[in-house]
Amino acid sequence: MRFAGNVIWFVLGGFVTGLIWLVGAAVFALTIIGLPLTRAALEMVKMSAFPFGKEVVHVRELDNRGLDATTAFTGTVGFIFNVLWALTFGLALFFSYLVAGVLCCLTIIGIPFGLQAFKLAGLSLWPVGRRVVPIEVARAAREANAQERLAHYRGQAV
Repeated sequence: MRFAGNVIWFVLGGFVTGLIWLVGAAVFALTIIGLPLTRAALEMVKMSAFPFGKEVVHVRELDNRGLDATTAFTGTVGFIFNVLWALTFGLALFFSYLVAGVLCCLTIIGIPFGLQAFKLAGLSLWPVGRRVVPIEVARAAREANAQERLAHYRGQAV
């Protein structure tokens, strides 16, 4: 089912939105300071072209690092780059995904595609600090983080 959904998605618009992400990545790659946006845009190309079977997670869910000087600095820089992205390519992608989602949801068969488009609409505004991973990896990372938090609440060592 994932393969069929990805093929249909790619043919009916995933190719175009993936190209928009690639153009954004190329524009920001031309500047040295835009490299974090380039990385984020290239991550989102994978999701935009073939969204079924993948999920986007924050990088802190994967590395499970707490707040320290490095993560605070990278979080601040990521926030600034996310604002920059949202004001340039993010709004165009957001509205294209929003329109595509509404159009897809007009038919019962298109609802799964519409849901993917809405998910991508939200991600298109704030991509820095996100990674595209298989659904199973995202579930495993969230489960491990939840187990660690639960042990912390219970006062147990992990």
